[in-house]
Amino acid sequence: YGGMGLDFSYNIAVAEELGNIRCAGIPMAIGVQAGMATPALTRFGSHELKKQFLVPTIAGDFVACLGISEAGAGSDVANIKTTAVRKGDEYVINGGKMWITSGSQADWMCLLANTSEGPPHQNKSLICLPMNLPGIHVAKKIDKLGMRSSDTAQIFFEDVRVPCRNLIGEEGKGFTYQMLQFQEERLWAVATALTPMETIIQETIDYTRQREVFGQPVLHNQTVHFRLAELATEVELLRSLLHRAVALYVEGNDVTKFASMAKLKAGRLTREVTDSCLQFWGGMGFTSEVLVSRFYRDLRLMSIGGGSDETMLSIICKYMDILPRK
Repeated sequence: YGGMGLDFSYNIAVAEELGNIRCAGIPMAIGVQAGMATPALTRFGSHELKKQFLVPTIAGDFVACLGISEAGAGSDVANIKTTAVRKGDEYVINGGKMWITSGSQADWMCLLANTSEGPPHQNKSLICLPMNLPGIHVAKKIDKLGMRSSDTAQIFFEDVRVPCRNLIGEEGKGFTYQMLQFQEERLWAVATALTPMETIIQETIDYTRQREVFGQPVLHNQTVHFRLAELATEVELLRSLLHRAVALYVEGNDVTKFASMAKLKAGRLTREVTDSCLQFWGGMGFTSEVLVSRFYRDLRLMSIGGGSDETMLSIICKYMDILPRK
């Protein structure tokens, strides 16, 4: 279908390199295209669907978006309310999606919707939804704290009709497919954060070496150079966890626990690195003129998007068999 047939470790290599872009919204947009909206289609979609949607997406002729989150269901994917009711050979879609990256410009959406009244983990399906159909309303482009270059939209569906053949895989398996897709999304997110953290640490070293306070470079204060050494160590530990998870995933293992651990650590570490380094920049750190303030805003999303820190902790607890049962 136009791809190179490489294993997932190459995605991660690309993601780490994209971290050199000094604007986190761009790697995120590419990540949606390569590792969030398309894995389920690649893995479970029909040949016809792949020809229609995957080929132009891989070629870069189509922009894809992922329609999961709703105003009342972010990390709680099972609680989505959007419906796709089968009528003849079509689904009729009603509802809405929130925080949709690339939503204003997307050519198609990988949509998760309720296709039956069954249990919440068994009544959902993924559907390839062309975004030019009647009844699709892009309500607004959302103004955000960070990732400000990224197109993030709120979208509503009103009696949108899409052919049943646009169903990805089996009806009712959408939640399961999405959970598999989340593994790749979370690993990608971790990989894109590594290089920015290294960049921020290095730029902070350079700045504090030349900035003097009380007659000596800021860097010469033990609290500063020790803290930077600690942060660099934490980044390397996160890289090792990521690479271990990716190696296991490429071998065909379920790495949900490790991916969740890496995502949790990345969310917390990006906050720690950006906050600590911004402090060492003093008044300059509070301006919009330096990279550390941009990444302070951009990388704050790491603890929220793709599953919050608290959701990651719940998943880890579940795999450790210590999560209280309902």
